[in-house]
Parts: sequence; C-alpha cells; structure tokens
Amino acid sequence: MSSLTSSRVLAPLGTAGKLFAFGLDVGRALFKRPFQLREFLQQAWFIASVTIVPTALVAIPFGAVIALQVGGLIKQFGAQSFTGSASVLAVVQQAGPIATALLIAGAGGSAIAADLGARQIREELDAMMVLGIDPIQRLVVPRVLACMLVAVFLNGMVTVVGIAGGYVFNVVLQDGTPGAYLASFTALAQLPDLWVGFLKALVFGLIAAVVACYKGISAGGGPKGVGDAVNESVVITFLLLFVVNFVMSTIYIQIIPPKGG
Repeated sequence: MSSLTSSRVLAPLGTAGKLFAFGLDVGRALFKRPFQLREFLQQAWFIASVTIVPTALVAIPFGAVIALQVGGLIKQFGAQSFTGSASVLAVVQQAGPIATALLIAGAGGSAIAADLGARQIREELDAMMVLGIDPIQRLVVPRVLACMLVAVFLNGMVTVVGIAGGYVFNVVLQDGTPGAYLASFTALAQLPDLWVGFLKALVFGLIAAVVACYKGISAGGGPKGVGDAVNESVVITFLLLFVVNFVMSTIYIQIIPPKGG
C-alpha cells in the first residue's frame, strides 16, 4: 500500500521530468535540417484559422471589463485621468498575452494533441521511426514554431482590440474624455511594456505547443487515451501559463521599473 501511495505521489514529478526532457529534444531538433517549411506553413494557417475569431471575440470583453473595473476603482480615488494608462497597461502586459495563450492552448493545442495522439495510436509515429524519420523534427518542430508565430500575431490583435474596446467603454459608459485617456497612457507607458507582452506571447505559445505535442505523442489506450491526452494538455498548459506569467512579470518589474516611479 505504501509503495502504491508513493508511486502516485511521485507520478507528477516523473511527468514533469519527461516533459522537460521532451522540451530539450525539441530544442535540439530546431537546428536540424531539412526544415519542414511546408508543414510549418500548413500548421500556422490551421492554428490561425481556428483561433483568430475566438480570440477577437474574447479580446473585446477583456478590454471592456478591465476598463470598467479599473475605471470604477480609480474614480473612487479621484484619479480619473489615469484610467487610460491603468487599463491599457493591464491589457498590454497581462490580458493580451494571457488571452492569446488560453486560446492557443484551448483551440490550437487541443487540435495538435488530438492529431498527434491519433497518429500515435495508429502507430504512424513508430512507422516513421522505422523508416529513419524523426517524428520530433518532422511533426513537432513545425507545430511548435507555428504556435509561437501565431501567438505573437494574435497577441498584437488582442492588444489592439482590447485597447479599442477599453477606450470605447471608458468614454461611452464612464463619461471619460478621449484626451485624458490617451494622454495618461502616453505619459506612463513605455516601449518595454509592449515588448514584454510580445515576449510573453512567444513563451506561452512555446509552452502550449510543447505540452500539446508531448501529450499527443505519449497518448495510449485507444480513442479514450487520445481524449484524455487532449484534456490533460489543456489543463497542464493553463497551470504552467499562470506560473510562468507570474515569474516573468516579477522579473520585468525588477529589471524595468514603472515609468512614473
């Protein structure tokens, strides 16, 4: 009984180690040739097609909720002129990359895990290895790079749509002035705020793709195993995203202090 309990306790550590080792294998395969350009373009187009509309629809309420919540809080302190900077920086640094990552993991990552899982249970990956083809180089690397590329572009779209939605809701529903909204943003925002948002999107896309590919390749047990792999990939990605976002935000604040500070 004790050995069974200890094995259950240590199982997550084993999974984390295997995931880390898989990530290292993907990193080494990035520099191998030939590069699968066609597979990369196909995967980038597929991921963009399944995520662009949901991401655009999610970006509007994200920006609106942040603008309404921040605007109402700041109004209690009599600092309405800083509503623009607070809401825009929240979208650029936090809401944009997180919303992008959630959609990449939920839509694109689940599709990747299901595709690779189906290939695994049909023993296509074993057949590729018998033929001397590395599945990581042939299938995983193009999907990882495609997720990273699409995540960066989606983050830009979420940022623009979120800022526009926050602007409209602040001006229309909270009686804010367009001049004060834009002036406060330009007074407190700085260029690294934008770069850290894109860096987060890049890292989040990498994490989502690596986790999805790992769970897909390690799937087993028939169709039920593929379904379980898809669910586990989304859950694990979400947990990792929030942890990594906290770490990156903390490091950024320590390295680059706020402009007004």
